[in-house]
Amino acid sequence: MQVQETEGADGSPWNNSSGCDEERRPTQKEGKKSNILPLWGNERTMNLNPLILTNIQSSHYFKVNLYELKTYHEVIDEIYYKVSHLEPWEKGSRKTAGQTGMCGGVRGVGAGGIVSTAYCLLYKLFTLRLTRKQLNGLINHPDSPYIRALGFMYIRYTQPPADLFNWYSDYLEDEEELDVKAGGGQVMKMGDILKQFLTKLEWFSTLFPRIPVPIQKNLNID
Repeated sequence: MQVQETEGADGSPWNNSSGCDEERRPTQKEGKKSNILPLWGNERTMNLNPLILTNIQSSHYFKVNLYELKTYHEVIDEIYYKVSHLEPWEKGSRKTAGQTGMCGGVRGVGAGGIVSTAYCLLYKLFTLRLTRKQLNGLINHPDSPYIRALGFMYIRYTQPPADLFNWYSDYLEDEEELDVKAGGGQVMKMGDILKQFLTKLEWFSTLFPRIPVPIQKNLNID
């Protein structure tokens, strides 16, 4: 599979073209008929921060434990039993040498920590190349809000920015609650998480792919 990265006006690998609607209409139309999901951005890295990706790929949990999981349903079961927050790093594992906030985790590998189970499983889902039906199964799963949340996070990292609102719009008032913080202490409603995904670039100590300004301006988020 060929990796396609489109450099934006700010030098980032995100497409900030104002003509994106014209370019993506065929994809959206096709998506109504096809179970195959488009992958936007970098088809190898899932658009993850390089430090997070390096730590995922080198972690024993990903290389050994998750390697044994071969099916979509096995990964869902693992999420159900093992995920308890949505941060990229486990609590107390970061040694950032003064790097904090959204800058922590975007410098050298030496600033790493223990990458979270949630992000390892998120990348595992990416290696399965989810279908549209499977992704809808995640975001509507009845058993755990963390299964749903990883589905929504998968959308944020891998789907075209022009499609994000269509994916999220029916869930923006969703009141199911979950604790997103490593170690606990930050309970959020699912709808509020999705609003943050659409309006904020930062997610704890990492960054989501940038949403082009023309698309961001058209988002109707209260």
